[in-house]
Amino acid sequence: MDPSDWQIVCSTPLFGAMPQEVAQSLVGNRAVRVYEKGTLLFQQGEPASSFFVVLDGWVKLFRAAPDGGEAVVGVFCRGESFAEAAMFMGGRYPVNAEVATTARLVRIDGELLRRRIHEQPDLALSMLASASYHLKFLVEQIEQIKLLSAPQRIADFLVKLCPAREGSCAIELPYEKALIAGRLGMKPESLSRALAKLKPLGVSVDRERVTIADIDLLARFAASSDRGEEGF
Repeated sequence: MDPSDWQIVCSTPLFGAMPQEVAQSLVGNRAVRVYEKGTLLFQQGEPASSFFVVLDGWVKLFRAAPDGGEAVVGVFCRGESFAEAAMFMGGRYPVNAEVATTARLVRIDGELLRRRIHEQPDLALSMLASASYHLKFLVEQIEQIKLLSAPQRIADFLVKLCPAREGSCAIELPYEKALIAGRLGMKPESLSRALAKLKPLGVSVDRERVTIADIDLLARFAASSDRGEEGF
């Protein structure tokens, strides 16, 4: 693992909260692997034997619906870890994990982490830091779905992809639109309608490329108390 990858690992809530020598013993000799889009990392109900840190790319966690659809639980990117809590929740994965784009990941042995926590109980604080991070994300996700209209949700999503907070911006969508819709709690056709409603705010879409004329204007719309037109 090169120094830049190690810095990413140490930036995660889990490993950033533990002594560096412990993190090194857990991760330092782990190989970095490249996974192609569509790779299934684990399935719901399987024994939770490992967890992952994302170095590049995107991974989605989802539950399968009875009708064959998917309920997206989360989408993880560079500098985030996932599935570590599953080892302490009955020992089975509660969701499926699939690579959403080509991704570089570190796979970490869960049993090794469990042994270390038994040997050094203070490491449980690192698990709490990671669990708190994931809980905060889920609360914010539920809050968005409950309080924001579909156009506001996609506006907020686009603003967060912009490297600046004012002026204009051109960005590439990080993954397919169907997954964006699932992450934002809407259907793909609803996403298309929501994007169309952002045109008057200076948002134009050409395939995977989105141009925003005024980032601040879009951010103020996303944060406004006016939910706008419903029906999404």
